[in-house]
Amino acid sequence: MSGLVPDGETLDEAERRFLLTLARRAIEARACGATRAASVATAAPDGPRLSRLAGAFVTLRRKDGELRGCVGLIGRDHALPETVRRAALAAAFSDGRFTPVAVEELSDLVVEISVLGPLLPVRPEEVELGRDGLVVRSGGRQGLLLPQVPGEHGWDRETFLEKLCWKAGLPPGTWRRPEAELLAFTAEVFSEADS
Repeated sequence: MSGLVPDGETLDEAERRFLLTLARRAIEARACGATRAASVATAAPDGPRLSRLAGAFVTLRRKDGELRGCVGLIGRDHALPETVRRAALAAAFSDGRFTPVAVEELSDLVVEISVLGPLLPVRPEEVELGRDGLVVRSGGRQGLLLPQVPGEHGWDRETFLEKLCWKAGLPPGTWRRPEAELLAFTAEVFSEADS
């Protein structure tokens, strides 16, 4: 599955493979007790797309498709490889819904990366399923759902917006309130399962 990055700077195949390898090696190194330096020992392809500041999510699934972890960073504070490394480690070891990934599970995991475009204000009726990921903010709470999520669950637009509020711990219908901030983003999504 692949989405478009708003700046048109999609990653080439070598850059995608690099990021997927980086994420997997970081997870494997931590699971095996290796140092941080060992977890990032892979040569990056040349080019400006990897050095850009970007948010990203790493989703871990078992080979049967079952979710095993999903964590990301939406801020544009780090170059893309560092964002992916941090998100991979958080998805594997800090997603509160799951126990930390064990060494025995590594061969059963599939890594998926979603590189996020910028967050832009959007009206609910402008949300396009399959293209837009969403963030809702209200009352000091925030929730995010990636663009691929509604398609995976067969949701319509209103269900997507309601589930987004639920994810943020907000009451149903919060997305309709004038004080709620609704932001959309696109994502370039790629996985080890793509090859």
